[in-house]
Amino acid sequence: MSDYQCILVENHDDGVSIFTINRPDRRNALSATVVKELQQAFLAFDEDPTRRVTVLTGAGNDAFSAGADINEWPELWRAIPTVGFETDKPIIAAVSGWCVGGALVMAMMTDLLVASESAKFSYPEAKLGFTGGIISGLASRIPHHAAMEVILLCRTLEARRAYDLGFANEVVPVGEQVQAAVRMAQDLAKMSPRVLQTLKRFINNEVLTRGPSEQMARTMRHLKAIEDSYDAKEGMNAFKEKRAPVYLNK
Repeated sequence: MSDYQCILVENHDDGVSIFTINRPDRRNALSATVVKELQQAFLAFDEDPTRRVTVLTGAGNDAFSAGADINEWPELWRAIPTVGFETDKPIIAAVSGWCVGGALVMAMMTDLLVASESAKFSYPEAKLGFTGGIISGLASRIPHHAAMEVILLCRTLEARRAYDLGFANEVVPVGEQVQAAVRMAQDLAKMSPRVLQTLKRFINNEVLTRGPSEQMARTMRHLKAIEDSYDAKEGMNAFKEKRAPVYLNK
């Protein structure tokens, strides 16, 4: 288990990790703390050679996540695969209940998805008057008009239809979504990591389309890393102290 405040991280001996958004009292809403912790956990996962596959889920069966927490507004891009972090290792979403807004974007950007029979995917931003825009990538993952129905009409995509459209890989009884995703992860963990990572890289970098919001958020990630770096602080301090900076490339 982990020492994070809002997520749980389980690392198993078979190379499978399970990341759980652990705010069931808030329907696993994505707060600023949640997205930062997910970003940190995925960066650590990517750097750890013993970790092969991650299952991403939400605590309980009522909601994978209800989306952004309006009481602690997050930088949602931080928790989105290929945007807030990059890893060539497979990520599997295990979704039960509601998966709303930014959480739908997060699930969309995983590599495989297991849904319980109660899973409901919703993107209500057109009703609410704002959007981050990354949801436009849904149109490159399911048929165009079906994607527009979710994005523009704000219609809920339920589990069986998500499966029929190819958005979900499996639909299982409520409460069995994590076990099903772990079985899938265990199968992946037995395969050649080099082949899996190369194929995922090809698909993410050359096949799937990146919309303008995704490109902008990826740029933001790189610029934010410079802003938060030791070297940035050292440069400013050296300027104030009228001395030559000592950069450590970190």
